[in-house]
Amino acid sequence: MKSFTVARVRSTTAGFTLAELLVSVFVLVLLTFMFAQLMTTAAVITRTGHKHIDVDTQARVVLDRMALDFAQMVKRTDVDYYLKQKTAYGGHGNGHGCGAGRNNDKGSDQMAFFSHVPGYYPTGYTVGQQSPISLVTYRVNEGNPNNNPAYGRLERMAKGLGWNGLIFNPNTNSPYPIVFLPQTIGNISAWSASINNDNSNASKDADYEVIGPGVFRFEYYYILKNGRITDWPWDRFDYPGQLTISNPLQLGLSQVEAIAVSIAVLEPDSRALIQAASTTTGYGDILDVAAELPDFKNICGQGGGAQKSLGTLEDQWKGIIQSMAQTGQTPQGKLLPREAAKGMRVYTRYFDLKIW
Repeated sequence: MKSFTVARVRSTTAGFTLAELLVSVFVLVLLTFMFAQLMTTAAVITRTGHKHIDVDTQARVVLDRMALDFAQMVKRTDVDYYLKQKTAYGGHGNGHGCGAGRNNDKGSDQMAFFSHVPGYYPTGYTVGQQSPISLVTYRVNEGNPNNNPAYGRLERMAKGLGWNGLIFNPNTNSPYPIVFLPQTIGNISAWSASINNDNSNASKDADYEVIGPGVFRFEYYYILKNGRITDWPWDRFDYPGQLTISNPLQLGLSQVEAIAVSIAVLEPDSRALIQAASTTTGYGDILDVAAELPDFKNICGQGGGAQKSLGTLEDQWKGIIQSMAQTGQTPQGKLLPREAAKGMRVYTRYFDLKIW
């Protein structure tokens, strides 16, 4: 009887060594980390892009509204304009000529002028008494920051006028002609908020509306018909003795080709960071940040350091904002969150007045 020997073949199963497992886990973790970083970066870029879109949209709305107001401006030499000029009479945009801001600080400009746009009317005016002309005002609110939602934001007011340019003074109930000189906007107590911007009752008016909640800096200057860029609405070389647009000659804005408006805008998160920094670092508030952006400053016999061409002011603002975003410090050496500066943008538009 034959016997058969069954040979048993030992089979071995291939597997990963511990070192291979560790390398695999490391690679998986690395890929996960890279993917997470990629997603985070994409989210940041998207979020930043959305913020810039929001800021761009807001700036466009503000500048488009100004374009309508300027296009319908009443352009006459015998009409008063509350715009910055040489001296601080009752119609000087709070004294920003030659780079000197209100109360000698570097605050935002202010303006008021008559325009053929709709406005709000005082109580008692009937439809038949309402004229198509309004007194339009722009300012960055510099009132009390406490319980003031408009503080540090761009406001617009449009006061409707009655026919014959009359409005009643609430103190005397007597009519004031407000369109033609020598009457000035500064002497119309019923509209004192057009020329004031502080904590006083004279600067408050329920007809003010926040038109630019992110606009914290507002500056303008003039492009004259001879091509010069200045912060006075006339050529001081041709009219060295001129004090205002109505004294001694009634020039009005007849020397002005266009008004250039520059605004600095930031999105809400950046404003919140600045407000938080004011309590943690001791650095001021949004208006202190606005003061870091210089006024438009013409030569005014003061030598260098003045803006002499279009775009110079805007480049200065952008340079300061970029520096704050990189260093986390203001030009005065104060700490400021870099992310707050990254949310700021600068816009400029030129409003043509050549149809004067």
